[in-house]
Amino acid sequence: MIMNQPIRIAIVGYGNLGRGVEAAVARCPDMSLSAIYSRRPAASIQTLFGNAPVYEMEALNGRANETDVFVLCGGSKEDLPRQGPQLAALGNTVDSFDTHARIAEYFSAMDEAARAAGHTSIISVGWDPGLFSIHRVLGEAFLPDGDTYTFWGKGVSQGHSDALRRVEGVADGVQYTVPIERAIEQVRSGARPRFSPRQMHRRECFVVLKDGANADAVRQAIVSMPHYFDEYETVVTIVDARTLDAEHRGMAHGGFVIRSGRTGSDHEQRLELGLSASSNPELTSSILVAYARAAVRLHRMGKIGAHSVFDVAPGWLSLKSNEQLRAEWL
Repeated sequence: MIMNQPIRIAIVGYGNLGRGVEAAVARCPDMSLSAIYSRRPAASIQTLFGNAPVYEMEALNGRANETDVFVLCGGSKEDLPRQGPQLAALGNTVDSFDTHARIAEYFSAMDEAARAAGHTSIISVGWDPGLFSIHRVLGEAFLPDGDTYTFWGKGVSQGHSDALRRVEGVADGVQYTVPIERAIEQVRSGARPRFSPRQMHRRECFVVLKDGANADAVRQAIVSMPHYFDEYETVVTIVDARTLDAEHRGMAHGGFVIRSGRTGSDHEQRLELGLSASSNPELTSSILVAYARAAVRLHRMGKIGAHSVFDVAPGWLSLKSNEQLRAEWL
């Protein structure tokens, strides 16, 4: 199902996620990288392959017609709420907005901007939100008499780490999400317990302070941050930059979605999706790129406005034709 002309991808934001998108596009024969946009000076950026022009953000307005879909690689706390609607007004977009408590608000802003401009946006793409979201919906549909549990980690959360680095007084930092093993064992045993967030996960933060920063004030700002840390047992450890670089630069992550329930004749059933990523940003980037393909297809079908992963048929993500998919995977 490769299109006649390559899909032109533009990366907006060139950090770990942006580099992952560059690598993912290189593996897709139906895509080409048209541009990379960054807030940093263009001359200071060394890309993975050096085969796409790099521009500063200010150049976006004049070059929107050179791309089919923008892949937005900014952070969810501050970047995407501002950049998302602006870019949805310029062209088709895909992003990985992952602040669960604000998704409805963000969807509305993106839908308004994209619909007014006749563009298509797919929001909150990745493995969670994204793949795990789909599995939660399927589990509830297939086992309506049941309960759903999502466990993340142990691994580095990009969104939470980005939020950590935005705290005043923080020079750098990494956050690990750690599942509570006893809670996982209870769910897999067939029990259907009621958990609070802190009974399912804890959050471990490793932080480098800026010169003169007050460690106690930084800790309090982190543990009380709404939507990120305030509902969890959160441990903040102050480290130096050398320790952070030596011990906390891995980007592995993973987790499980488990649906436990009963079917008609009272049989206990369990559906489970597990995921293990040696590179969280590269897996998220690969998913973003597949949904970029779907965004272009949706736009060509006249489906404008904002969409979520629930609105995208699996076949629209694939390079293959419907006939191939039925023959090989159905």
